[in-house]
Amino acid sequence: MGLFDFVKDVGRQVFNTDAEAADNIKEHLEIKTYGITNLEVAFDDGVATICGDCKNAAVRDSAILVAGNIQGVEKVVADDLKAPPPAAEEPEEKVEFYEIVSGDTLGGIAKRFYGSASKYTKIFEANRDIISDPNKIYPGQKIRIPAE
Repeated sequence: MGLFDFVKDVGRQVFNTDAEAADNIKEHLEIKTYGITNLEVAFDDGVATICGDCKNAAVRDSAILVAGNIQGVEKVVADDLKAPPPAAEEPEEKVEFYEIVSGDTLGGIAKRFYGSASKYTKIFEANRDIISDPNKIYPGQKIRIPAE
């Protein structure tokens, strides 16, 4: 699947006009994600299309979340954002995706998924490319929840 929905009016603002959106989203992805080559970004009416070659599936997921959690982006098309299948000796990390709702805290989310609020750091570490401060999350933001 290559189309992902996000909340358009929330997230980090990296562009002011649609004309500058693609270049600014690309620059933001290059800063926030590592392991993507041949990165190309297009933007049209709230839809960011990202293409390139990712080192692995985790980098691909990260790029989609980083792009989607930008203010003004409501959909990410990633059909041509490629990642090789995991090597046999390299197990694929199991993650769940979660959309933050009003009243959520990372501690509350950790309690729901892991049974302990103190495990919020596991969620924070898995989302450092999206969350800069564990106390600053917002409704509509999508994050990764790693398996315990």
